[in-house]
Amino acid sequence: MVHSSKPSFLRILNLAWPIIIANAAVPLLGLVDTAVIGNVGDITDLGAIALGALIFSFVYWSFGFLRMSTTGFVAQAVGASDYAEVRASLGRALLMAMLLGVLLICLQLLIQWVAFSLLSGSAEVEAAARAYFSVRIWGAPATLSIFVLMGLLIGMGKSRQLLLFQLFLNGLNILLDIWFAGVLGLGATGIALGTVVAEWSTALLAGYLVIRQLRTNCEAGEAFWSWPRVFNRARMMRMLSSNFDIMLRTLLLVFSFAYFTNQSARFGDDVLAANHILLQLVSFAAFFLDGFAFVVESESGKALGGKSREAFLIAARNSTILAAGTALLLGTGLMLVAEMVIGVLTDLDAVRAMASSLSWLAAVYILCSFPAFQLDGIYIGVSFTREMRQGSIYSLLVFLLACWLLIEDFGVVGLWWAMIVYVLARASALLIYFPALLRRFDAGLSAGCDRIPG
Repeated sequence: MVHSSKPSFLRILNLAWPIIIANAAVPLLGLVDTAVIGNVGDITDLGAIALGALIFSFVYWSFGFLRMSTTGFVAQAVGASDYAEVRASLGRALLMAMLLGVLLICLQLLIQWVAFSLLSGSAEVEAAARAYFSVRIWGAPATLSIFVLMGLLIGMGKSRQLLLFQLFLNGLNILLDIWFAGVLGLGATGIALGTVVAEWSTALLAGYLVIRQLRTNCEAGEAFWSWPRVFNRARMMRMLSSNFDIMLRTLLLVFSFAYFTNQSARFGDDVLAANHILLQLVSFAAFFLDGFAFVVESESGKALGGKSREAFLIAARNSTILAAGTALLLGTGLMLVAEMVIGVLTDLDAVRAMASSLSWLAAVYILCSFPAFQLDGIYIGVSFTREMRQGSIYSLLVFLLACWLLIEDFGVVGLWWAMIVYVLARASALLIYFPALLRRFDAGLSAGCDRIPG
């Protein structure tokens, strides 16, 4: 028996809204950390958190492939009603997460040396940031394991459970931050300690509950993990290949936004600050669009596992319509309230004026971004990661060419148009491989079969 539920508009909305709220809970934690230290700490602690959090954001973002690849493999196994493979996929991914987490701990001195060679701060801030790093790095295995558990829940379509775990993580983290940094006066080190305790608590609780739930699908006398299946060479290699593709794609995406920021700095501090504010608004819009992209990851993978081209097309169509409508609302809303929102985010007149004059371009970017989000989600769900990697290379080349052609004549406006061209190029590059994806459904390939060449 295979997965057969049709992804209607209502089903997609019911799956998407918990993911949107869970995504929005992440920056809330950063705001609370800043508020706690801003009231009970000093400027050294505040600077240490800024540097330390930046390092961990970059390190952990590099391992986002653990979440994405797990979603695809689990969704395909669920679609085929192969729950032994669901458990095996979880086992493989958790083993990789723990090994990578332990490796990060072992390499912490090297990571610190590289990070603080690239980042600048006063001697006092750097010393406090090193103390923050030295504590928080011990949460690495738990953090990477949470990525895997998130991927499993998204792949299974358990978005409400994902929301509950995210709220538990952030809620406990906030309480511990207040206790360690505020009540006990441990400053930035207390913030790091609270984060580590919250991460390990969440990983253990979520892992226990997920394993208990998956155990209900075990046959009588069947082991939870079939170790020969977990260590199946072909599936291990497929996981490693998929993870490498996604990691490279993510690093190229990070590079493109870093390049945008670096180019912004060429136009002066006002432009740099204004573009930073506008990128925060773009990131806010991404919380909503990611909700639909995560849902289409799960639904596409299930359709592939269930060998249902019809379910796949319905999921792709309905989620994309909802994503397009959401992008339209967000883009239009930004055009209407940009000046007011920017006024709340900064009181610097020059930055306000610059950000307001460029805000319509950020709105256009949001309007044009949903196809790339959706196609990313589809390709993650069906494990078309090689195609994602190639698409990211092609689109980055287009972006760099657009920058070269537009910035010299049109300045910062040309830089924004290059970003808009880039997000459209991301979607266009992925669309090249869409016929191969449809052929995969036509051939009736299941999650464990060999890939159709792109």
